[in-house]
Amino acid sequence: MRRIRLLLEYDGTSFSGWQIQPDARTVQGVLEEALSRMMESRVRILGSGRTDAGVHALGQVAHADVDRPIPPWNIMMGLNSTLPPDVRVLKCEEADRSFHAQRSATGKTYRYVILNRSAPTALDRNRVWHIRQPLDVDAMSRGASHLLGRHDFAAFKSAGDETTTVRDLRRLHLCSKAELLTLDFEADGFLKHMVRTITGALVEVGTGRMDHETIRALLEARSREGAPRKAPGRGLYLVSVNYETPDSSKPS
Repeated sequence: MRRIRLLLEYDGTSFSGWQIQPDARTVQGVLEEALSRMMESRVRILGSGRTDAGVHALGQVAHADVDRPIPPWNIMMGLNSTLPPDVRVLKCEEADRSFHAQRSATGKTYRYVILNRSAPTALDRNRVWHIRQPLDVDAMSRGASHLLGRHDFAAFKSAGDETTTVRDLRRLHLCSKAELLTLDFEADGFLKHMVRTITGALVEVGTGRMDHETIRALLEARSREGAPRKAPGRGLYLVSVNYETPDSSKPS
């Protein structure tokens, strides 16, 4: 058996998330179906983590164990010829048997995209969160500054099975250009819905419905009580997964 490492891009609009679910179309499901046909045997694909329904990926990483001696380039080209058009393999390479897409990861980068204008978009309606009210980006940046570093992010998660809610948020950068506001998050790991919940809170600050100091108070309270609703999945992108050899975890 050989282990291969895949770099993936997908539009999450028509998927019920990454993880295989009964009677649902998932990214893992369509990938395993395509790779199993190629290898003529059942193949299990493991990703760096789950993405929710509607969430997109620019650089998801996965691995699989296969037994046919097909070169990585041919695997990539063969998969892309049979996969549906909303998921693509950007890179395929041999990996050491010790490599694990999830357990070997040292961090991840996510991006959330907001369209801030009065009129909604027809073309990108499944790829941005449309906010009509003007956003105070300076106030949002002040709120974001409270979250940087190593903290207990229990107030900014949904129910999950994490053994700890402490994470190191290494970067949270807001960039406003024309009508688009992007929020880039980098951390050693993320809790369930953490990025979407933080984004929802920062939007409350940006619209003036919440003071930026409330972000600090929520963080210190370590409770979901009083926390704003999470942002919708359609504006969220998994940008990259970090490993000891990061060049293989990012799009070329």
